[in-house]
Amino acid sequence: MQKTILLVEDNELNRDMLSRRLERKGYKVVLAEDGQAGVTLAETMLPELILMDLSLPILDGWEATRRLKANVLTKHIPIIALTAHAMSGDEATAYEAGCDDFDTKPIELARLLDKITAALENS
Repeated sequence: MQKTILLVEDNELNRDMLSRRLERKGYKVVLAEDGQAGVTLAETMLPELILMDLSLPILDGWEATRRLKANVLTKHIPIIALTAHAMSGDEATAYEAGCDDFDTKPIELARLLDKITAALENS
């Protein structure tokens, strides 16, 4: 069965590039452009995994993650944080918000695929 990944990413170029690469690897990819849309889609579609950009409009990735992990319907879904702003403390803040893993941009596809595989196996 094809696994569904929700990609929450506001940058159109990143969204298009990553979604195409994941689809070529056999995943179904659903897209959200802001944190609020990501929360809504996660609650309705219940994807197997969420890739969450942290710097998002309307609702940032940290708060979107907190809401998803507080919701009984979505708390089991693994969330991998994605950020271009790998500042000291960002990784710890992502884990505190409820993220299951963390990766930096620019995306190194092989590394991210390893993290996706591990998260899906552990969920």
